Amino acid sequence: MTTSNLRPLPEQAPAVHMLRILTVNTHKGFSPLNRRFVLPELRDAVRTLEADVVFLQEVLGAHLQHGRRYPNWSDVPQYEFLADSMWPEFAYGRNAVYPEGDHGNALLSKFPIIRHENLDVSVHGTEQRGLLHSVLAVPGQPEVHTVCAHLGLREHHRRQQLGLLGELVDSLPGDVPVIVAGDFNDWRQRADGLMARCGLEEVFSAAFGKPARSFPARWPLLCLDRIYLRNATATAPRALSRKPWSHLSDHVPLAVEVHL
Repeated sequence: MTTSNLRPLPEQAPAVHMLRILTVNTHKGFSPLNRRFVLPELRDAVRTLEADVVFLQEVLGAHLQHGRRYPNWSDVPQYEFLADSMWPEFAYGRNAVYPEGDHGNALLSKFPIIRHENLDVSVHGTEQRGLLHSVLAVPGQPEVHTVCAHLGLREHHRRQQLGLLGELVDSLPGDVPVIVAGDFNDWRQRADGLMARCGLEEVFSAAFGKPARSFPARWPLLCLDRIYLRNATATAPRALSRKPWSHLSDHVPLAVEVHL
């Protein structure tokens, strides 16, 4: 995690009442069907949105074989490469570890990350999943809590993981803003009801009556990715389904303005 000594402390900076949020499953830096390594192009595209907080899923911390195979492979972890000079703070939650490297969830932030913790929500089997809980110091606000989620492919796994996510949200102070975003793999669209029990509202469901179609990126049919809020409101939710986004991952990124 990095911190700039030149930025004003939160209590010295002007109050912030709106955050631009982006969530994207990076597909480990590869295009759909793993045809091309596109992480540099993805970084360029993400930078154009000028998001304040970026939720990343399936981002590589390291991969030894890929590093030897691709000449434009970064020497730093993918989340650090994406952060570059635009997001001075980042947190990483390692979910899967294998001989070649590791991957997990990450959060990029323009505001200080006070603390973070990765909750392992893997269920018995081969899928390693996690919830990366980070606490941000946003000027003029109490603590802003974020959870970057990547849930399982199996229905009974997701139900258990949604229960753990609900327990995490219920454990947070009742009056602070909470932003939960990521790849829920919820193609049956059952998460909204479960999340409502802990006060979370999905931004696309609130605006359009149903979650955004986000998979597969070229022809989005399934509603897999979500952004949930508590003690905050949303405007301008967008599913970024056109070029270049449709060629930079197998998931469509979601963006929204969150008002605190």
